[in-house]
Amino acid sequence: MRKVILVICEGETEENYVTLLKKWFKSPIRVISRVEGSKITPSLVENRVRELKISPHDNVQAYLYDMDVEAINAKLRECKAELLLSNPSFELWLLLHAKDHKSAIHADSIIKELKNSASVWKSYNKASFSDTQKAFLKDKTEIAIERAMHLKEFENPSTGVYKLILKLTDSKRGN
Repeated sequence: MRKVILVICEGETEENYVTLLKKWFKSPIRVISRVEGSKITPSLVENRVRELKISPHDNVQAYLYDMDVEAINAKLRECKAELLLSNPSFELWLLLHAKDHKSAIHADSIIKELKNSASVWKSYNKASFSDTQKAFLKDKTEIAIERAMHLKEFENPSTGVYKLILKLTDSKRGN
């Protein structure tokens, strides 16, 4: 059996991004995304794994969540998986494709910052990406990874989304 990465997402924006990654990487790892929002618990994840008939030996779980809600952070700490958290929100990952952002920022301000970062983001609408935005993301992924790796994990600002991309890149190379 091949490895399966079950990506538990907070919302549709994250799920749509994971769908893009699946399309771009065509990895030997099967990536399944599920939007669970604030309902996330270890038992809910176990149920999803059973429903999807994922073998425990081939299962890697990752949680793609924002860190702007402390109650969710507490729930995520109970779950045994790789945390791909963005602080304050997933839009920081998108912003890192356009500019190097190193100062703390509030979740309400990050979308405004994103829209001002590059013309491609002026019309950004959560939960969907235009073809131009998709191309921009694909073209600038290496830059965003480099920028994200220099941020301190879990602090504001930070994002762990790049870890999923590195995992997919390694699996495509056969590592």
